[in-house]
This record gives sequence, C-alpha cells and structure tokens, in this order.
Amino acid sequence: MKKITILVPCYNEELTVQIFYEKLQEIWRQFDNDYVFELLFINDGSCDRTRMLLQNMQEKDVRVAYIDLSRNFGKEIALAAGFDYCHGDAVIIMDADLQDPPELIPDMLRYWEEGYADVYARRRTRKGESWIKKTSAHLYYHILQRMTNIKVQVDTGDFRLLDRQCIEALKAMRECQRNTKGLFSWIGYKKKELLFDRPQRVAGETKWSYWKLCTLAIDGLTSFSTVPLKLSSFIGLIISFCSFLYMIWTITKTLLFGDSVAGYPSLICFILFIGGVQLIVLGIIGEYLGRIFNESKQRPLYLVNEYNGKKVVGVEFPDDAKNK
Repeated sequence: MKKITILVPCYNEELTVQIFYEKLQEIWRQFDNDYVFELLFINDGSCDRTRMLLQNMQEKDVRVAYIDLSRNFGKEIALAAGFDYCHGDAVIIMDADLQDPPELIPDMLRYWEEGYADVYARRRTRKGESWIKKTSAHLYYHILQRMTNIKVQVDTGDFRLLDRQCIEALKAMRECQRNTKGLFSWIGYKKKELLFDRPQRVAGETKWSYWKLCTLAIDGLTSFSTVPLKLSSFIGLIISFCSFLYMIWTITKTLLFGDSVAGYPSLICFILFIGGVQLIVLGIIGEYLGRIFNESKQRPLYLVNEYNGKKVVGVEFPDDAKNK
C-alpha cells in the first residue's frame, strides 16, 4: 500500500498535539485498507511539554515519529527537516492547532490519485483573525504577485498534499533563509486548489507576531524578486532628473530675473530628503547583501537533538540510519 506522511511542525503546542492526534485517528480509520500512514512531528525547540507528549505518542503508536531539533530554528527550517525525514509517497503538511481541518485529507488523497502533485488548501474565510491581519496578508500576496514572474497562490498557507516528486524538488533547495510558500509555487508541477473555511485555533495562542510576519514577508520579496533593487535605481534616476531640472530653473531664474537663490531652510529640506532616500536604497541593498553573507557560510539548515528518542550525532540524519 502507498504510504502517506502527515508532517506537523510544532512549537510549544502541548495543549493541541494530543487533540490533533486523536482527530487524525478518526480520519485514518477510513483508509485502513488503502494507505499506510506516518505521523511525523518536528519539535522546533519547544520549551513546554511538547517533546514529552510526542515521545509518549511515539512509544505507544508505531505510526508516530518525531524529530527534536536542537533549538528553535523557525517553521520554515522545521519544514525542511521534515522533508528530509519523511518516507511517504505523498506528504500532507498540517499545523497542530487544527486550523487545518483533517476532514480535507480524503479530498486531497482523491485528487492525488487523479494525478495532481500539489493539492493545496486555499482559505475562503479566516476566523479569529483581525481585519488588519487579513488585509495586510491580501496586500502582501498582491504585491508579491506583481513583483515576481511566478504565479503566487493567494491566501494559501502550508496546508497541502505534496507528491514525492515535489518533496524531492524541495529537498534539493538548501537555502537557509527560506520562504516555503514561494517555493511551492516555484517548483511548479500539476496543482489543484481546495477551498475551505479556516476555523480558530482549538487551544493556545498563535506564535506568529506581526514582527515575524513582516520578516517572513521581506524574505518572500527578496527570495523571489530583484524588483526592489531595480526600483531603487529607478528612484535614483527620477530624483537625479528632477534635481537637474530644478538646478536649470534656479540658474535661469537668477540670471534672467535677478531672483535670490533659496536659502538655508530649503537647502536643509533637500539634503534631508536625499539622505533619507539614500538610506532606504542602502537598506534594500543591505538586505540582499545580508542574504548573500548568510548563504556563503554554508551552515547546515538545522541540527537534530534526537530522532524517536535516540540521540543524533552529526549534522543531518543519514538515510540509512533513518531506515534502521
């Protein structure tokens, strides 16, 4: 039978992992004769009881596996670790807070059997989120689509089914500052959309602050587009052209009409304006330069503390050891 991996990154989810596990069992019973399921948790440096609960599940159920990362690397890196460790013919990425309804799994599997390699769930409504957060998310996707040459999936998170073909493509990308949502679009392959109404968290609080969301948005823009650099050059050309016209106007006015040249206040305003533009442009260049610096160090994406209760020595767990 085909093997399906449920990939679940976790960070301080002690209130939700057990509820999530019990909910998944109800779905699994529908496919006892069709698929073999693997539930793979990635504990992303949780500081609560999450790791202990995952260990208890793994000891009681052979279908459960978990990776305990050495610290909190962030969800994007946790997903990369999950791609390296999963064994399924297809992988379903979900959050443990049940905002990704397990009831969609049968539909995802059905479309996968029909030949779709990437079956993604698009949010029709988003309960429990503020108007500011929903509006800013929609605006971000709109800007990202305008700035890249790939088709971006709007209002779509990580909740999706990926064929092994997609997983192997994602595993080949070892960039350290990752934007997985953009990578899903970049790899291509045959895609299918599922609409759903996203519920509120079953328990606990979201780990995504506005600062983290802004950082993720910047990573997305700089990972898939050089438009900010081109825009900086365009702004510089416009300001230079306008400054040249103003210089000609000032010289002509002084020579023909004898008007005095504008003094200290206008000069200070002009200097401050030019200085602000320069700092913005330097900031954009610095963002790209920082990405080059981080990638050039070639550090491993993550370090694993233990895999299914066994200590891991080394950088990344080798495939032959995973299969023991």
